[in-house]
Amino acid sequence: MPRILFALKKIVSYWLMPLPFCLVLLAAAWWLGRPARRSANGRRLLSAALLLLLVFGNRTVSDWMIQPLEARYPAIPELPDGAPPPPSLAACRYVVVLGGGHADIPGLSAIDKLSASARARLTEGVRLLRALPSAGMIVSGPGAPGMPTHASILARAAASLGVAPGRIRLIETARDTEDESRAVKVIVGDEPVALVTSAWHMPRAESLFLRAGVRALPCPTDYTSRLGAEFHWDDLGWDVESLGRSTWAVHENAGLLWNWMRRKLNVESRRT
Repeated sequence: MPRILFALKKIVSYWLMPLPFCLVLLAAAWWLGRPARRSANGRRLLSAALLLLLVFGNRTVSDWMIQPLEARYPAIPELPDGAPPPPSLAACRYVVVLGGGHADIPGLSAIDKLSASARARLTEGVRLLRALPSAGMIVSGPGAPGMPTHASILARAAASLGVAPGRIRLIETARDTEDESRAVKVIVGDEPVALVTSAWHMPRAESLFLRAGVRALPCPTDYTSRLGAEFHWDDLGWDVESLGRSTWAVHENAGLLWNWMRRKLNVESRRT
């Protein structure tokens, strides 16, 4: 049953994302707008799909959508050599780097196999670990059947950046952030950890780790929003990166809503 629910969650969430959702609308509009079935509904769906693609693919709109997620927690500042880290960071016994995906391309180094998000997360994790000489690193992520896990690729990349392999622990079976939070809890117990993930993913990740009982210090990285920077006229344009930012924003807010609904249902079930 858990596997069926997990697969159902992934399928539903995929088709609710901006691009797949708009493609479904376009397909429905084409079907309803055929000569034999010409109708006002087809024209409405076509207009809605095109409008949504224009909205989600706009640079300013996508920045506006993702900025509240990225601004939820402050970034860890520069850590000069020899200077003590902030007390909240110094208390952390582990640096937890959540997986961000990789490509199994032969001939590439472990770092080059990582996605842009995974590379940014790992780089931040290594930076923090250098300021915490007694801390360990936890990396996570499963892999395709017969292929190296994402956690093992992250571990190899971290080692190539100077992290001693003995300091790295792997979580290789967690399928999503909720699974990662539970696996981390088993490893760290009540020890505080520095939680590293993309800034747009941090609100949902932090809430899941809190729910799992992990004392996590949010350490966001991989910022994508450009709000607050100097305005340029091309910020009013469209590109694929903007569609990606909008997709992340929709996905994360849908995940936050789902977590809130589950907490609400659990509270109501306990009352009854």
